Amino acid sequence: MSCTTVLVGKKASNDNTTMIARTDDGHFDVKKMIVVEPKDQPKKYKCVNSHLKIELTEEPMRYTACPNVDKKEGIWAATGINAAGVGMTATETITSNPRVLAADPYVEYKKAKPGKEKEVIGGIGEEDYVVLVLPYIKTAREGVLRVASLLEKYGTYEPNGIAFNDKDEVWWLETIGGHHWIASRVPEDRVVINPNQFGTDTFDLKDALGAGKNYLCSKDLKEFIRDNYLDLNQNGKFNPRDIFGSHTDMDHIYDTPRAWFMGRYLTPYSHKWDGPDAEFTPASDNIPWSLVPDRKVAVEDVKYLLSGHFQGTDFDPYKNQDTGKRGMYRSIGINRTGVTSICQIRSNVPKEISGVEWICFASTTFDALLPVYTNVPKMPAYLSNVTTDTSTENFYWSSALIGALADPNYSSCIQNIWRYQEAVAVRGRQILREYDLKMTKKADPALIEEANRKLCEMAREETTKTLNRVLRQASANMKNGYKLADN
Repeated sequence: MSCTTVLVGKKASNDNTTMIARTDDGHFDVKKMIVVEPKDQPKKYKCVNSHLKIELTEEPMRYTACPNVDKKEGIWAATGINAAGVGMTATETITSNPRVLAADPYVEYKKAKPGKEKEVIGGIGEEDYVVLVLPYIKTAREGVLRVASLLEKYGTYEPNGIAFNDKDEVWWLETIGGHHWIASRVPEDRVVINPNQFGTDTFDLKDALGAGKNYLCSKDLKEFIRDNYLDLNQNGKFNPRDIFGSHTDMDHIYDTPRAWFMGRYLTPYSHKWDGPDAEFTPASDNIPWSLVPDRKVAVEDVKYLLSGHFQGTDFDPYKNQDTGKRGMYRSIGINRTGVTSICQIRSNVPKEISGVEWICFASTTFDALLPVYTNVPKMPAYLSNVTTDTSTENFYWSSALIGALADPNYSSCIQNIWRYQEAVAVRGRQILREYDLKMTKKADPALIEEANRKLCEMAREETTKTLNRVLRQASANMKNGYKLADN
């Protein structure tokens, strides 16, 4: 799944919260947002793609999820926050290299061949992680350890990057081959930018194999590196990206330009990103995995990053003037995104409302980010009642329609889009402030559901207005337009 991830440490945020965010860039997957109650969590889980069966014997917690509406290829729950106030996003598809995969191959499913070969069961993958992990963890660190145990027992058939957050910590795990892994606690004052590559560029192997304060890894990782001659580092440094990741020409078109755009936004003063003497270019393999931002980061900044299309540069595909570079790099905000979420865990409010998930369906460039409280028994129908048929009755399809209409009419529609995004952001924050205050005075679960209904009613109102405006403008721009006075 070709996605983009942003992680925000507690002291890097404007409001002392942790955030984990990702665009879920599938194949135009129709998505919805639901709440999974413990009674609905499967006891016997079967992976659709790998045919692996797993017994889930522990008692689960309630959690939110953004699954595919069409389940033919699995659940693909993508992201969520559980009742313990732990967020998870899974997964960022990362990269590897032949040396790693020769030493620890992916655990891939193989069909039986009559009379020749038996079926080979595969490992776990992106379709499975959230369901197998999120209902059973009470801290971000526990999330890492549970994924690690699953990897070591069953293996994975693809390269995955997975993030967790609680009110204090953010953790990032990356798989290495079929069974190995490393994980890092994101420094509190930093923001992580990870675009479809093996990202981690600094790691304390001694801590990971010892106290495990800020780093964790497979117990045999040191021997795995040594025995398979994986270490490419010089002068005694340890850079996991060089050892386990990739350095390909495709990275310089598909991955590193996204890191460059995000880094350029986060640190415009402390690093030089443009010109002949730039520290980093779109093709740089050494763009830092984490940065101390030049100013504190808010939810709106994360949304801007994940909506990025190289605006303000010659690479913007919507630029009016063709610079010869327009559209040459893969944008962050793309057409086939199913859902983008920001899991925010707050520590300055009552525990019952600490978890807020900010949801944006379809292309982030054109669509709005809606906050909802996660500690509820169900989500409003505007988020959860989605089918595979196009409709204006839910947030997913309305968002998809706005993006499809606005994209070919960018110059005439973009102001309406900006106004729409700001209106939902402003009104959404106003409703959150209102109900945060109410819950601080009196903790009442009914208030949280009331707030979510109010948020969705607001989103529906603003989305419908914008869809009307964008449709009108797109209709006016049709090529078969004709007036009586036309020559």
